[in-house]
Amino acid sequence: MEAILMFPALFLLIFLGFPVAFSLMSVAFVFGWLTFGPATFFQFTQKVEDIASNFVLAAVPLFVFMGAMLERSGIAEKLFEAVHLWTRRLPGGLAIGTIIMCIIFAASTGVIGATETVVGLLAIPAMMRYNYSKPLISGTICAGGSLGTIIPPSVVVVVLGPIADVSIGDLMVGMIFPGLILSSLYILYILGLCIIRPEAAPRIEASDDDPDFITKVTITVKALVPPLLMIFAVLGSIMLGWAAPTEAAALGAFGAFLLTIGYGRFSLGMFKEALIKTLTITSMIMMILLGGSLFTGVFAGAGGMGLMRDMIEAVQLSHWQLLLLFLLLVFIAGFFLEWISILLIFVPLFMPFIHEAWAASGYGAFFNPVWFCMLLLVMVQSSYLTPPMAPAIFYLRGIAPPEITLRHMYKGVVPFLVIQVIALLIVMAFPQTALWLPDQLLGFD
Repeated sequence: MEAILMFPALFLLIFLGFPVAFSLMSVAFVFGWLTFGPATFFQFTQKVEDIASNFVLAAVPLFVFMGAMLERSGIAEKLFEAVHLWTRRLPGGLAIGTIIMCIIFAASTGVIGATETVVGLLAIPAMMRYNYSKPLISGTICAGGSLGTIIPPSVVVVVLGPIADVSIGDLMVGMIFPGLILSSLYILYILGLCIIRPEAAPRIEASDDDPDFITKVTITVKALVPPLLMIFAVLGSIMLGWAAPTEAAALGAFGAFLLTIGYGRFSLGMFKEALIKTLTITSMIMMILLGGSLFTGVFAGAGGMGLMRDMIEAVQLSHWQLLLLFLLLVFIAGFFLEWISILLIFVPLFMPFIHEAWAASGYGAFFNPVWFCMLLLVMVQSSYLTPPMAPAIFYLRGIAPPEITLRHMYKGVVPFLVIQVIALLIVMAFPQTALWLPDQLLGFD
């Protein structure tokens, strides 16, 4: 019973307001002592060493530093101008341009908070100026800003890979098509909504001072080259086999540093702020990772995995029913927990059953661990939009004007949550959307 009681104890501490990392560690220590006695200290020491010596996690501070530097590099402002030159005449053009900008910026940084904050500060005033619907503004910023979960490079994947025991390179490449599918559905929804309800996003009329085609192309090339170089430095080096994910993250961090200097934004004060932000976020992630490792270690050692297996066999769920149950649990957990807690608590419990289902299916496309991780990432992204936690809404509240209320934000994210479910079903029905590209480029079996 010790293993089963660990979860109520954990959620009680979290709901009482204790930090997730310390809640995980406290529950692990108490139940570890009850189960193993003084041997708990030696087991915990081993877990600390495992986390500290995991070289793959060195990519976390590098990606965070890259995002922190790009926030201040000036790329976003030029990119915003270039993208909206092409989309502003479309129905909902400012919102569509915002999603495109989020895609490019997410592919350049890998840090979700950085994308939403930077893009929101630029896009919200423009959409407000042209009387866009406030729920549409809110939903666009929240959904677009959280695309960094499913568009590589992603800090989420750097954490997920070691937990799920799946290659980060396979996950990074496998995310590309699911991320583009989800982004495209966002754009189609905005376009359709603004055609059916033009008042949601009034069209911007042509004016005499609009730049000509050659000027547009020139501005676009100048704005797109720096982020494309960043994307190639990180993703291209992984896809071409030139660098491991950690090495690619180092290239990206160095590139962001150079771009900040190139745009004339570099200063010692800004550099210090970026380092402090990197240290703060990395420490938070590593502390929660350590807590999660201790928690799952005690849970497994206390017989939790065997008990879970017995319970699943008792209810006689098929592999597909089990998969849907896992995704539903992640979706529900997203209402209360942030992404890293969801991954650390649930992924170690799910993966043995996924491997078992994959073996039973003859190691085909369905239940492939990479495919399952893609489904998991789409569900994790929904946690950014589901209240009461909803980190994307918290980010938006910090930058939105008073006219955009919490009600507008909650109303605005609902259609995008529906779109995420549609994207989930597409990837679930067609596993090659996640598996074909890694197979072609990286050749995993």
